[in-house]
Amino acid sequence: MEHFFYKLPVPVDFGAGKRHKLPQLLKDMHLDRGLLISAPSMVRKGLAQELKEASDGRIVAIFSDIQPNPTVVNTEACAERLRKERCSFAVALGGGSVMDCAKAACFAARTPYRIADYLSGKRSVTAPGIPLIAMPTTSGTASEVTGASVITDTERKVKALITSEYFYPVYALIDPELTYSCPPAVTAASGLDVLAHSLEAWYGKRHQPLTDLAAQQAASLVFQFLLRAYHQPDDAKAREQMSLASVTAGLAFGLTSTAAAHACSYPLTQDYGLPHGEACAFTLPAFWRLNSRRGPESGRLQALSRRLGFKDSDDLADRIDQMKKEMGMRTTLEEVGIRSDEQLDRLVAKSFAPNMDNNPVKITRESLKTLYQDLYEDSRTSV
Repeated sequence: MEHFFYKLPVPVDFGAGKRHKLPQLLKDMHLDRGLLISAPSMVRKGLAQELKEASDGRIVAIFSDIQPNPTVVNTEACAERLRKERCSFAVALGGGSVMDCAKAACFAARTPYRIADYLSGKRSVTAPGIPLIAMPTTSGTASEVTGASVITDTERKVKALITSEYFYPVYALIDPELTYSCPPAVTAASGLDVLAHSLEAWYGKRHQPLTDLAAQQAASLVFQFLLRAYHQPDDAKAREQMSLASVTAGLAFGLTSTAAAHACSYPLTQDYGLPHGEACAFTLPAFWRLNSRRGPESGRLQALSRRLGFKDSDDLADRIDQMKKEMGMRTTLEEVGIRSDEQLDRLVAKSFAPNMDNNPVKITRESLKTLYQDLYEDSRTSV
């Protein structure tokens, strides 16, 4: 018999034009004196200032000094700005990097400690931070509905995950129109992140019936609409459905966690500069093939592949590779910049983040090296 627990403490408010609801939402929630934590691109386009001006004085400042794959330095600077402005809430406007920074900063702002102490595990998250309203501008991380934050500690040279029930935003205001200005490369990488969230939630050890429903639906939407959104950036239907796919995937992996492809993505991003979604997708087809050929979830992977319209799991994995090539994503180790055994061994060693253990087939250093070796150009067959 099935036994499971499902919880999503974040209200999800979805639809075109929803950004215009923010002033009334702040009023209804009795939120005063807030910081808009914004992607630099939203500042350049004037949207951040528009939201601030429309807030009836409730948003008092804008912070946008956040880089892709936010660092401890970014996060602590944001937390200090929250303290300096005596903020009682924040609004995050941006993609996953902004969300990750905002969630960690909102927590840290109420403590006297460095966020690095929580990232390393030296301290535990034991209390809520400043309330955060999340407004995503990409269709990718679904950070607006999860309790996770990924931060890079440049001193320790580690990219790590902090998860806590206290990291959930208090409200997710999702307006697909905010994604219209995403350049094709961002659309591609963030969309592949959605696909990784979906497929890893499907086979992750903690999957359950409700996450399965969300994972299947999200994956279906990505296969239908990602290339359309990539090639036709102004296609409102494609943008809307990719936004829906992103948040739906969040309803799945927010409880199941991610797995091996995400674990491998961290050194690919940190050491070789691959955008997060592209890094996740780099090994995703290989792990889909591996998990569908052996292990406890092999039958479920084959069944999902057929329900999504593919002949079998290999056919689905081939389709991911085709999509990656069509969108200019890297598919071989040579393209990433890995050409020596020494580089490969370092990559393998750094790929064992905790979510590697969520993979249904046990991954060893030897098996992972073999998987990576199949991604050298001369080891691959055309698909």
